[in-house]
Amino acid sequence: MADEAGEDGSPAWKVTLAVMLAVQSLMSLSFTFLSPIMPLYLPELGVETDFHLYLWSGVLGSVASFVAAFASPIWGRMADRYGRKLMVLRSAFAISVCTVLMGVVMDVWQLLGARALMGVFAGFSAASVVLIASQVPQRKLASSLGLMSTAQLVGSLMGPVLGGALADLTGSYRVPFFVAGALSMLAFVLAWWLVPESFSPPKAGGKGRSVLASMRLLVSNGAMAALVVVLLLTQFATMSVQPVVALYVQDILGDRPDLATLSGVALSVTGLAGIFAVPLLSRAADRYGEKQLVMVALAGAALMTAPQAFTHHYLLFVAERFGLGLFVGSIVPITNALIGRLTPPEERGFTYGMTSSAYFLGNSMGPITGGTVAAFVGLPWVFVVTTVLLLVGLAWVAVSVPGGRRE
Repeated sequence: MADEAGEDGSPAWKVTLAVMLAVQSLMSLSFTFLSPIMPLYLPELGVETDFHLYLWSGVLGSVASFVAAFASPIWGRMADRYGRKLMVLRSAFAISVCTVLMGVVMDVWQLLGARALMGVFAGFSAASVVLIASQVPQRKLASSLGLMSTAQLVGSLMGPVLGGALADLTGSYRVPFFVAGALSMLAFVLAWWLVPESFSPPKAGGKGRSVLASMRLLVSNGAMAALVVVLLLTQFATMSVQPVVALYVQDILGDRPDLATLSGVALSVTGLAGIFAVPLLSRAADRYGEKQLVMVALAGAALMTAPQAFTHHYLLFVAERFGLGLFVGSIVPITNALIGRLTPPEERGFTYGMTSSAYFLGNSMGPITGGTVAAFVGLPWVFVVTTVLLLVGLAWVAVSVPGGRRE
């Protein structure tokens, strides 16, 4: 069996957590560096009309997560067998290579292929969650995952602004891809050199459940199935907006030389709010229970998303995005903490792989739905659909997820 942390954590759990906070920030910075760039990059690759621009923005935002949804359980099972650090290294290295490839493509179909290839090797966040969950003490799980989410938000805060500013300064939408690839490679090097992991592979000849058997067991667990659906619905709702934020800012402000930078600010301000809110809500979850805090976060996210559909002023739109960040960033770490408490240590790699599949399915369906809604109905309706889905997630939690106020 793997040498798991248990109730008191591994001896080096503080070192693992500290290094992984830096690695998580770098990877998040790399991911979000390109957020304001992608829709503006497409005309350079031959996408001309608004209709096709909206559709391709959605498809490109979805394809990596769609492919990753099917690959995640396999990588999760490999994490249980060969070690969690190895999965972190695999994902960081592959993401670096694929990001650089996206910067040298010559048409939108090649870009689609590079994004799909990234999805095959994706799953960095899930691998990081499994690594932390297997190392930290159980009493510190929610707060540790909250810190990981905060580190992710720090990268999300800086990434869009820096990526957009770099594109505006260089006059190139390709240069940010190379910088993002270098950031992912730096994260790979830090994890390789500095992250300790005490892991013993399962004994030869041991009889573990097959992937299909583990899936059936997971689905038969009502509480776990409910949490998987909550992750899917939440990610679907929040990611449906991502590919159209830059286009919405363009619709409000028109074409101007600092458009990429201002789009990056609108994307980053959500992360800024989350930096302050996520640690507070995660610690509150340790005290009052995850269900109550997830419901608060879903309700607040819906309340802050709805007005964005009717906003025609840039500063007001940014303020509403900030309000959204106060709530939405806490949903995933709090849900993952509850999943960790419901899962045996030897099954956490596979379980988080499965929940990561739900996360990735939401990521994949959200952008393509948002792009399609924008193309056929209009940009404001994307925010209306998002609000409805967040409310559906809230109702699902209230009805299906067990848990009361923690004593």
